Amino acid sequence: MTSRESKSINTSRRKVLKASAKAFSFALLLTEVDIAWGAKILGVRIWPSDDYTRVTLESDTPLPVTQQILTNPDRLVVDVQGLELNPTLKDLVAKVKPNDPYVSQIRVGQFQPNVVRLVFDLKEPIKPQLYTLDPVAGYQYRMLFDLYPSTPPDPLMELVKNSARKESALAKSNEEVDLIAQFAVKKDRPEKPSAPVAQAIPEAKETPAPAKYKRLITIAIDAGHGGEDPGAIGSMGSKEKHVVLSIAKRLRDKIEEQSYMRSFLTRDGDYFVPLHVRVQKARSVQADLFVSIHADAFIETHAKGASVFALSQMGASSTMARWMANKENASDLIGGINIKTQDRQVANLLLDMSTTAQIKDSLQVGNSILKQISGFAPLHKGKVEQASFAVLKAPDIPSILVETAFISNPQEEAKLNDNSYQDRIAEAILKGIQDYFSRNPPVARQVNS
Repeated sequence: MTSRESKSINTSRRKVLKASAKAFSFALLLTEVDIAWGAKILGVRIWPSDDYTRVTLESDTPLPVTQQILTNPDRLVVDVQGLELNPTLKDLVAKVKPNDPYVSQIRVGQFQPNVVRLVFDLKEPIKPQLYTLDPVAGYQYRMLFDLYPSTPPDPLMELVKNSARKESALAKSNEEVDLIAQFAVKKDRPEKPSAPVAQAIPEAKETPAPAKYKRLITIAIDAGHGGEDPGAIGSMGSKEKHVVLSIAKRLRDKIEEQSYMRSFLTRDGDYFVPLHVRVQKARSVQADLFVSIHADAFIETHAKGASVFALSQMGASSTMARWMANKENASDLIGGINIKTQDRQVANLLLDMSTTAQIKDSLQVGNSILKQISGFAPLHKGKVEQASFAVLKAPDIPSILVETAFISNPQEEAKLNDNSYQDRIAEAILKGIQDYFSRNPPVARQVNS
């Protein structure tokens, strides 16, 4: 081989290597662009509530964001990296509801190439929490914007305000009962007459005072799941979160018809409430009873019947009870909580303080409700089951979880969507509660609530 031929071959090799290097660099560049700027928005959702408003951006890759709070007027400005403005993002603007407590409108625009800016026009100052959730339960990556008010609402004050008239009426009724009782005692115990007259008067029986409650009984009603967490889904597409909210509202209305009771809903709309917050809410309003309402699913579609669960400190009462508890306790992962800001110490303390007395009372009220349900619907188990449900771990409030039926069973799914069945379930729960408190009236509190 001549030197000229050898030189020509080397030159050709260098060209090939250089071309390969360029191709590799270009491919690498494309990969980096895809990773950094190739995020695809899969959906946008808004969940308004009195507690907070949540905005969700779901994407196929995590979304890096930056945020800033502006005042006069109040705004939250969020820049999302790696996005091009598209119809899905623009749809976010139309999803803001007029009755949203905290967001008046959202403006969306292409701030820079590959940077979308979201501007939240606010109705009042907020404390935002922005965080990303990893894929779970059919969801891809979710960027959550939880917009909390700077001054949180006080549920107890709101409850007292709403029930002031009923509380006043109960107090007046108690005064009248006291007067009647005093009059009855005086009437049955007259001044001692002379001996001949005394012989003519038959011995009088003491008239018992009518039964009464010293104060309003507060029932915390917890509609399971909500918002990002649909709960179980039936074969006809029924979502547990909608069914149980409907039953919870029916129970609320029935309780409000009672002169000696008042109700408190842990959620009154389609939004998510973390499990420990549900417990904290019940404690904040000094509830006398916590009732969590569900309509769960099981791996076998023939499973049927209503159930009532109480807390267990010594393991589940059955394999199915353990399975149910594990499934319900996973709601926080699906619904979405900000682990970084959660006060773990307080949460753990709350969940470890449950008492034997609480569990005993829970079993009593649970059995009362089961007895009422059995009058018109099949039971999955004839006694209250027990497992370590996180939502039942209030240390000082009797707490039960009612599985109204199996939404995974087609026949029971149909019943759960029937107004008559929902009403009968709510009525049965009410009667069970009334039976329990007739035997275990609440003691008077030191302060009005």
